[in-house]
Amino acid sequence: MISTTELLCIGNAIVDVFITLDPPTMDRLGIREPVQHIDREQAELILNELDIASGGGAVISSGGGAANVAKIAAMLGMNSAFAGCAGQDALAAVFEKDLTNAGTAVHLTKGKEKTGVCFVCNTGGETRIAASPGASLEFTEADAEEALTSGAELVVLDGYILDRRPLVQHVLHLANRRGIPVALDAASVFQIRNKAEEMLHYSRNYPLLLFLNADEAIAFFNTIRKSREEETGLNEREKEGMILRDVCPMLKIITDGEIFPIVVVKLGGRGAAVVAGGNVYHEETFTIVPRDTTGAGDAFCAAFLAAWIRGKSISECAALGNKVARQVLEVPGTWIKSGKLRSFAKTLQRKS
Repeated sequence: MISTTELLCIGNAIVDVFITLDPPTMDRLGIREPVQHIDREQAELILNELDIASGGGAVISSGGGAANVAKIAAMLGMNSAFAGCAGQDALAAVFEKDLTNAGTAVHLTKGKEKTGVCFVCNTGGETRIAASPGASLEFTEADAEEALTSGAELVVLDGYILDRRPLVQHVLHLANRRGIPVALDAASVFQIRNKAEEMLHYSRNYPLLLFLNADEAIAFFNTIRKSREEETGLNEREKEGMILRDVCPMLKIITDGEIFPIVVVKLGGRGAAVVAGGNVYHEETFTIVPRDTTGAGDAFCAAFLAAWIRGKSISECAALGNKVARQVLEVPGTWIKSGKLRSFAKTLQRKS
């Protein structure tokens, strides 16, 4: 099915809808929390209310962590593919077209539910996110055929599929059998609190690259130590200090003397810290005022992994991740023109 895929990304097929709404309208539509799940009936009501099919003032693009990685990687000149499940509706066509236009090979199974959708609503500095995963949850281990993974150089797993343990273990087994590394993005603090032990197990038994953001790294540290303490109200600089001072020494022990795992901590405007082979690599960046933060972490992962596959050093991988993430911060989600990434793609070209 796939012969020379550099990154095979497996995850939830979601269509992101970015729209500007005032708080009363969001409240009326039932979008009241910073982040929430909604049922399909409510999602359909919102789609109709906002007249999304005709544009409705919204920016619509493919979404979901793994799909974002596949899309940005393709824009960086990588041979990428995405596998997931979508419905048999207009949103599925939007999702597939967006990835295909970016250069990603798309392998979608057809689900019984409608295509997953995520509303990202902004107004006056406030962001509220409402997601309805729909058909994306129907992707199972039966859909992850061996032919799909056999030609990949690296497999990327979306952390939101960790709840589907048979799928995750199936993919890890297939990849491990062929010596293919697997990259896993933790996806959320909630996932960390519930799956940290599983992630630690996977890191000890499979060739794993684990991506965490600052909050997830701190939650991972506290969960593994079985600490009930929660650090709240820390700014980016304070989180960075705690991670370098407390979290990285623990990660050094986990990674010491081995090629894997490699643990990458995304520090937002503070750059990134990477722990590999018992060593800590700290790559700083500069802060910008973002238009939207959705997808920036995925862009970092895509660039880091692209550089890693192309033989760059850990520091170079983190530096490229920072640069590409900054570009994505200037647009809604991963709605970015490939020309914006062309200079980065040139640095990744294989030497003939």
